[in-house]
Formats: sequence, structure tokens, C-alpha cells
Amino acid sequence: MSIRIVLVGTTHPGNIGAAARAMKNMGLVDLALVNPRHFPHEEATARASGASDVLENACVFATLAEALEDCVYVAGASARSRTISWPSMGPRDCAERMINEKQQGTVAAVFGPEKSGLHNDDLDLCNTLLTIPTDPGFSSLNVAMAVQVLAYELRVASLLDPGPQFETESPPATLEEMEHFYSHLERSLEEIRFLDPDNPRHLMRRLRRLFVRARPDKNEVNILRGILTAVDRKGTVEE
Repeated sequence: MSIRIVLVGTTHPGNIGAAARAMKNMGLVDLALVNPRHFPHEEATARASGASDVLENACVFATLAEALEDCVYVAGASARSRTISWPSMGPRDCAERMINEKQQGTVAAVFGPEKSGLHNDDLDLCNTLLTIPTDPGFSSLNVAMAVQVLAYELRVASLLDPGPQFETESPPATLEEMEHFYSHLERSLEEIRFLDPDNPRHLMRRLRRLFVRARPDKNEVNILRGILTAVDRKGTVEE
């Protein structure tokens, strides 16, 4: 069970190295890169300044979903406002939540490209929005600096007394399991003509938000998929 830092579409290799250094300063070692423009790269190694082991062990993925598939809790960092609201936390509360959630499995914090940040499709894979408060007149924060802010808060949170730990009946569903459920749900809703297949994004995004708030565990996801399978069979029989 670990805390993973995920950098998506990083364009400047120096930012990857600086993020690795920020991680190692605070005891984090699990770095994932999604479609970096330049990696490996000598500037990343130079900016890592002693954290080259974090870079050497970094995993590179083609998609964000692949980087997060084993995670049970994901925070996506973004300063942009969204049409559909996401649950949102500041870095201190987010760090404490991640430390608590990692008792159940791997957790992750995701940081987007330097210029555009995370897209809504990226945030669809997240449980909460991480927003770092900055001066309204200059809200642009370098991605490595954002990693440093959260890494510090994670370090502080890890040193706090977590209090009593309670065993759960079933572990939380992983992102991979939830993505299979969302795909199944979308197919079933199209089959019963509740969802317009030509414009599914808005409704499915709202449904994702609903299930993010509910946080179903593995057993509950299996129950939900069983219901969908029964609905699928009923539709086939009636046809």
C-alpha cells in the first residue's frame, strides 16, 4: 500500500526531476508518468539532485486509467472551475484523507500538464479535487511546486496519531473495478434507452459523481453489476 504521485502529460523534463526531488524529501518514492513528452532525460536527472532512484523506478503509462487501476482513492489537482462540481479539498485535508485511505490500498495524487491542467475526463477517475489556495492575482503554480506542497502535507499527516482503525466488511473497490462498472452501467442504460448513446458524457459524469460520494466497496460493486446483468438478461428475453 503506497502513496503514488502521478504526472500527466508533463512537457518539461526538469519538472519531472524537481517533482522527484520534492517526493524524496518527504519520503515518497512511487512516481508514475503518463505520456511525458521527454523521459528519460538528462535535465530530469539533473533537477532530481539526489533523487535519481525515484526517476529510475518511475513507471510510464499510456493512459491515466492504467496508472490508477489498482488505486482505491485518487485526488486530482486542479485550479480551474468546472461546470459540474467535484468534491473538493485543500492540501491539508486531502493529505489526511489520503493517509487514512492508504490503510485500504494504494492512493494517488494526480497532477496535469503545465499549461492546461487536468481535463474533465481525467477528473472522472478521481474521488476528489485537490485545490491549493494561491493569491487570486497570480494563481499559476508550477507542477513541481504543487507536488512539494502536497508532499509536505502528506509528511505532516503521516506523523499524526491516526486514532483507532476499524476493519471494514469489504475493501474499497479499485479504480479498475469501478471503471468496469461504469462501462457496464453505460451499456445497460443505452440498452434500456435511458441514455442517449450520441451524448452520454453529461449524464455519465453526474452518475460518476454520485458513486464517488457513495464509495462502494468490492461487494457492493459486485451487487450493482449483478443487478445490471439481470436487467441485461431481461431486456434480451423481452426482445
